[in-house]
Amino acid sequence: MSEQVVTATQMKAKDQFTINQIGIPSLVLMERASLAVRDAVLSHYQNANNIVVVAGQGNNGGDGLAIARLLHIAGKGVTILNIGNPAHASSEHQTQAHICDYYQIPVTADPAALKNADLIVDAIFGIGIDRPVIGAYATVIEQINAAHAPVVAVDVPSGINTDTGAVMGVAVKANLTVTFAYNKAGLVTDHGKAFAGEVIVANDMGTY
Repeated sequence: MSEQVVTATQMKAKDQFTINQIGIPSLVLMERASLAVRDAVLSHYQNANNIVVVAGQGNNGGDGLAIARLLHIAGKGVTILNIGNPAHASSEHQTQAHICDYYQIPVTADPAALKNADLIVDAIFGIGIDRPVIGAYATVIEQINAAHAPVVAVDVPSGINTDTGAVMGVAVKANLTVTFAYNKAGLVTDHGKAFAGEVIVANDMGTY
């Protein structure tokens, strides 16, 4: 039987049902998602020890911060590269940032950190992107793609339309994508496959 694929709207509805009807907090879902990415990094890139997590200000970036913390606890060298305006950070992102501060994980806003990375985690945008990527976001995606390190994308490669697989101006070209609960419609298109690399569906989220 073929795997189920969902659109961004369908996935958001499933998340909201899990949070509001079942009662599982969004931070619990974020932790489960982040554990899945941590496990994928540790199994696929065991020798990586200069990992740069590129985090946007939404919940995908919050995932990235949790992943940074989990990899730090696992003994990896991790730096967080923050992208975007911190004033726009989601509440979950703010919570994860507070935890990362406690663990004293290095944080920078300088994309030069990408140059020496031996692994990059893309946690800039989540499944909701609906407009072309421009400005500093486009610049950092181009810098990620120019770096020599392999890239692990969180849920979908940043800049890929979740529903169609189209490149929204510019997109991260990942070696591995860990997507959550269900595969996404855009990741099974030719464009999506080209940018996602190997796709792991972390479908043991225990909800939905």
